[in-house]
Amino acid sequence: MRLITQFIWRKHALERMFERSITRNEVMECAYKGEIIESYPEDFPFPSFLVLYSDPMPLHIVMAMEGEDCYIITAYRPNSDEFENNFTTRIK
Repeated sequence: MRLITQFIWRKHALERMFERSITRNEVMECAYKGEIIESYPEDFPFPSFLVLYSDPMPLHIVMAMEGEDCYIITAYRPNSDEFENNFTTRIK
């Protein structure tokens, strides 16, 4: 489990979560318990990560960490058009 003391919700993330019927609790659970499946070390202002958590439905979040602060960039349900069945590997 990651050490997170504060969630910082980007406007884009909140808008997309609302459109996609994804709750804050689902996103927070993904941030705490999910598996990092991609890293974006060059992202600015902080490196970010694509995280997968699949309980009960698969959920991807993009988050960035600065110390113990967790920035939520976006959240979405992965689909089989873009990801293999395990939702961890992009289809090329």
